[in-house]
This record gives sequence, C-alpha cells and structure tokens, in this order.
Amino acid sequence: MAVLLLGLGALLGGCVNQLAQRQARLDQFVGHPEQELVEKLGVPARTITTDGVTYLAYDDSRVAWVPPLPGFGRYGWWYYGPAYNAPPGAIEYQCEATFTVVGGVVKSYVLRGNACG
Repeated sequence: MAVLLLGLGALLGGCVNQLAQRQARLDQFVGHPEQELVEKLGVPARTITTDGVTYLAYDDSRVAWVPPLPGFGRYGWWYYGPAYNAPPGAIEYQCEATFTVVGGVVKSYVLRGNACG
C-alpha cells in the first residue's frame, strides 16, 4: 500500500513539475532581446503588432489515442468474448505560449491550453 501511495505521489508530482519546468524554461527569455527568443524557440506560429507592442505565439500540441473501453459483451454477461462499448478516440493536448515584446525586449508571457502543465 505504501508503494502505491509513493507511486501515486510521484506521478502527481511529475504533473506539477511539468508546469514548473515549462515556466522555468520560458522565464529565461523575460528581459532579453526578441532576437534571442526567436533564435532559441524558432519562428513563432503567429505574430501581431499593435500600438507598439508585439505578441509572438508559440504552439505546442500533440494527440493521444484513447483505446476503446472493454465491456461485458454485446448481448450480456454470457457473451463469450470481449466487446467494446465505446469507439476509440483521440484527445488533443495544446499549450500556447504568447510572449509580449516592447521595444525589442521580451516583457512577459502567458500560457494557455490544456497541456501547459
């Protein structure tokens, strides 16, 4: 039982650390030139400039396939083989990091999405 609790704690701790790791990686660009951001992360997916403020958006996405859910059988518990009650599906995980650049210097960033941490 203790091993199960430790494993669960490590698993949940790993999820929490993903956000902290992402923030630590992106925090290094705040206060640095826009050129350095583009050199390290590449060309952004989207860019817009309005009122002297530039916004650079970087996307991170992946798709996870979900297997069908097994059931007791199509015709009841006496059916001799496995049956699947739900079709397979896909879940898309996305995280967008949008950086705010003023005067050629990165001022801040915002994370949006279901896979940022």
